[in-house]
This record gives sequence, C-alpha cells and structure tokens, in this order.
Amino acid sequence: MHSQRHTESKLKLSRYTKVFPCADRQDHCILFAARTGASVLVPSALLQEIEEGGLDPADEETLAGLGFLVPDHEVERQAILGMTEEMNLRQEVFSALVVLNLDCNLGCAYCFEGTLKGKHFMAEETADRLVAAIASGPIARGKSVSLNFYGGEPLLSVPLIRRIAGRVRALTAERGFSFGFSLMSNGTLLTRQRVEELLPFGLKGATVTLDGPRETHDAARPFTDGRGSFDVIMRNVREVAGLLALQIGGNFTRENYREFPRLFDLLIAEGVTPDRLGPMQFSPVVTTPSSRALPEFTGGCISASEPWVAEAILFLREELLLRGFDPPKMEPHICAVETAENLVVNYDGTFYKCPALIGIEGAEAGDVGTGMRDCRMTHGLGLWQNDECLDCPYLPLCFGGCRYLGFLDGGRIDALNCNRDFFDAFLEPCLKQDIAYRVRSTEG
Repeated sequence: MHSQRHTESKLKLSRYTKVFPCADRQDHCILFAARTGASVLVPSALLQEIEEGGLDPADEETLAGLGFLVPDHEVERQAILGMTEEMNLRQEVFSALVVLNLDCNLGCAYCFEGTLKGKHFMAEETADRLVAAIASGPIARGKSVSLNFYGGEPLLSVPLIRRIAGRVRALTAERGFSFGFSLMSNGTLLTRQRVEELLPFGLKGATVTLDGPRETHDAARPFTDGRGSFDVIMRNVREVAGLLALQIGGNFTRENYREFPRLFDLLIAEGVTPDRLGPMQFSPVVTTPSSRALPEFTGGCISASEPWVAEAILFLREELLLRGFDPPKMEPHICAVETAENLVVNYDGTFYKCPALIGIEGAEAGDVGTGMRDCRMTHGLGLWQNDECLDCPYLPLCFGGCRYLGFLDGGRIDALNCNRDFFDAFLEPCLKQDIAYRVRSTEG
C-alpha cells in the first residue's frame, strides 16, 4: 500500500477490526475486519496514518470497502443494530432443513438425536402440507427455494425426497425461481446409482460424515450390527465425487482429533483430491441434553471456550491447508434463529429454527398446519443488542453465540453464549495460517 501523506481524512478504524502483529515481518501487522471477514497484511506505519488522518486516498478507499474503516463509530453501531433486518430483507432464497426421519442404519456412539432416534418417518400427508406451506409462503413471496434433507438418514426416505423435491421444483419453475436440494448423509447409501436417480429432481450437493481414518471412524460410527462403515462410505465418496458438490465433515473428540490427518492422506490416495471437494469442516462432538442423551456416551464438550477446542480446530485447519484442502473461512456468522428465511421442519411437521433445538421443550417455532409463530421472545432474537456485545470486536462473528450451547450451559435458549475466549485463542493463529498458505500458494 501507499505511504505518501495526503489531506486529512475523517475515517477511522472500525470497532470490529482486530490488529495482530506479524512475526515474520516485524514492520507489518495483520488487520481483520469481522464485519466482512476480510484480512490484509499491511505496514504497521499505516495504523499511524489512519490515526492521524493522512492515509493515501486509494488506500483509504480500499480499506473502507473491505470494512476496516468507517466514518463514524455511532453510525457503524446503528448499522450493526440493523444488520439482521437488512440481511433478511435482502435474502432471496428460502432455506429449509427437512428431517425426513429419525431412523438410521448406523449406531453412532455419540448419536446427536440420542433417545429421540427410532422408526419415526415423515408421513406423506405431512410432506404434502409442507409443500403447500412453501408454495403459499416463500414462493408466493417471490423466493427461490433450497432444501436440505436430513435425518436420521435421509436416504432411508428416498420416495419422500422425490415427492417433496419434485413438487417444489415444479412450483418454483412455474414462477421462474430456482430450486435445489442437498443431503446431510452418513454416506453409506449415497451410491452413484442413487445420486444419478436424484439429480433430475434437483440434487445439487451432499455433506458426508467421516470421523477420521478407518479404525477411528468405525469405533464411533459402526453399522447397527457392529460392522465398520468406513469402507462403504469411502467407496461411495470415490464414485460420486464430481457428480455433485460434495463436502466431507466429521466429529472429533479430545482424544482422537490428532488421528484425522491420516484420513486426509487417504482421501488423496483414493483420488478424492481437494479439487473434487468443497470446504471441509470438522467439529467437536457436543454433549446432548440429558433428556435425550445415550447412557453409554459421556464425552462431548458443552462450550467452544474449552481450551482444547481451539487447539484442535487449529491443528486440523493446518493439516487441511498443508494438503490443499479448503477449511471454512473466518467470516461473519448469524445464528439461524435470527434469520427469517431459514427453517427446520421435523418429521412430524413441527417447525424449529435450528436442528439442535429439536425436542427441547419450548423451542418449537410453529408447524405445517398453523405456520410460523413469533419467536422473538422465546428464542431471544436480538439478545446481542446490548452495550457489552456491541462493543465487542467479535460481535459479527457470533451475534450472541449458539442458542443450543447456551441451553446446555444454562438451560435456556434465549440466553447469550459468549465466544470471546474462543476467538481470543483462535482468531490470530487462524489468520496467520491463512496468510502463510496464501503466500505459499502465490509463490508456488
């Protein structure tokens, strides 16, 4: 960037900009704009130029456009207060996660659904009422539609996928809107034949779970008869990569996350290379509420602030970047509870705002018969609109945190779940990872 002084500027650093030293270049620093997710490496002298109002106009325009500079902190505060409303007004796509069943052919040790799991399947009548609700709601409001079929295991309900997707696809096509659906699958039934069958109905992508290399995965996610599922899933992943947008995710514990790089190496060896996969996200196993927890599982974390969580995620990011895979970027994140055009539909037609809230008393958000209910008070919409949160540089990354983790911590879904400790530990090394590999790829 330029360093020549110019006429005094009134722009100043956003309160949601973080500044970190650069160990490799001591005369430089890293800026991160939480409002936009942008990060840049700049000369440290630039900070003094900003403070003194002598920044080069071209640099000023660039930094302001990336979200680092604002004309006034109070104006910025008001913009943040209106951010969710503005985002909801701009949202052109209605998204629904549809729980087709709570059945599964795997017997995962840490099953998130826990005791809710069983032979529970969405009825055709419920599916038809869901389609009708989408037609009279989001499609009538001029929205395109994106569905994510979920379970249990959604591919145990293929006829229902065809029934719902086929009808919604026809309805959106009549209005000139787009439609597509994805699958959250354990991967055991995601065969090439099944994918080719569903592509004409609007299948666009799938997220498949692999919990580490073979022995680690099979210990956590065996078939219900005890057989390992890893080899079946890997065969399917090999065969469908390239047919649809495929993402691999997984769940790790404090004890096993260091085994996961062997999975990354195996994917490459099997021809499932970074260019054939979308971003890969691995998350810690989270505790389930006592009301639905499996008695044999006692692990899992209840907070992102547990020190090992940041350490584990940074370790896995580094290993992914080292091999050319794409981990998720650090960018603004608003809880689905705050978004108007996002919905979870349980197999019985009950609405929720997040799949983690299914089965929690008082977390219902309506149903296919009566429509959405007002969740502003019950779900704590806007709970982050307080002085402490508004002054926090991390606010655009969490907006009050996860309602489910807040429930685990205090038994309420309308309470704050502060992530400051996690971001204090995670953000700086995460940005340094990204910059290091960005430089490495440029040099390569």
